[in-house]
Amino acid sequence: MGPTEHQDLAAAVALALPGTTRTWPFGPEHDVFKVQGKVFCMTTDVTGTPLVTLKCAPEDGVALRQEHQHVSVGYHMNKRHWISVSAGAGITPELVEELVLDAYALVVASLPRRLRPVDLDDTERLRTGIQDVLAGRPAAPPDA
Repeated sequence: MGPTEHQDLAAAVALALPGTTRTWPFGPEHDVFKVQGKVFCMTTDVTGTPLVTLKCAPEDGVALRQEHQHVSVGYHMNKRHWISVSAGAGITPELVEELVLDAYALVVASLPRRLRPVDLDDTERLRTGIQDVLAGRPAAPPDA
């Protein structure tokens, strides 16, 4: 992946997920992706290195940092619950997609059921919808 391709992919995946909005509360250099007003993903290159910062379960964050040299503690975020990903060896499109989906699912799971834009028991449908959007095919409607 090129130096910013992981950011472009993360943004595309995030925006393909139900109920996602993109905002710029920290300025135009920080794209912030939210579901029901809660942040799950951000992109920035304010450090000079293009980063994708993602919500992450603490134990997963530790494992990812040990496994991938281009995964670090979350830039300007709670170091226990966030990771930052830069481009480099081992950072594949599949990994980026999985990390964005996991971040989204973590935040959606914390929402009251009535506010959840998707049934998390059907993650395969989410993955298929993401693949459809990335391939330029229209995603299935949420109630299909």
